[in-house]
Amino acid sequence: MSLDNDFELVRKFNAGDESAFNEIVRKYQKKIYWHARQMLGDHLDADEVTQEVLIVLYKKLKTFNFRSSLFTWIYRIVTTRSLNQIKRNQLKKYIPFENTNESELTEKKDIIDDIINKEKLERLNKILQKIPPKQRQIFILRNFEQLSYEEISKITGKSIGGLKANYFHALKKVLEYANEKE
Repeated sequence: MSLDNDFELVRKFNAGDESAFNEIVRKYQKKIYWHARQMLGDHLDADEVTQEVLIVLYKKLKTFNFRSSLFTWIYRIVTTRSLNQIKRNQLKKYIPFENTNESELTEKKDIIDDIINKEKLERLNKILQKIPPKQRQIFILRNFEQLSYEEISKITGKSIGGLKANYFHALKKVLEYANEKE
């Protein structure tokens, strides 16, 4: 990720160049979606959070202060919006999910591999939904986004020691749930 390129895109957008915003969206939209998807475990919720984040970016990009990378700033927004969605979902606990007909986002090359990967992803998503949201966030950022504790600390505003403790507990729970028989 090039900080200079991101900063230049922000400066261009703030100067009125709408195409710079489109470039930012092209660069980060999939990352936003997948981070939200891993946090939420649900396509529709992740899609909704992605739309919210893009709207926030459009409205708030003028307030970006260039003290962190654009990537860090965006991930902080995605994380906050995902945690808010989790809270909203907890309020809707008694309403059944209706998104069992979700469509896949990528083209299929090998149907059998796709089915196996989808089953693994669904199982992991179910496991991730069982651990507390803050632990889930750290687990996802470490394992799927492959961020360092320093980068996660910038996103979450938490101490590195606290992040390591949360990650340890998350990993322990994920492994326990993964070893359980379904």
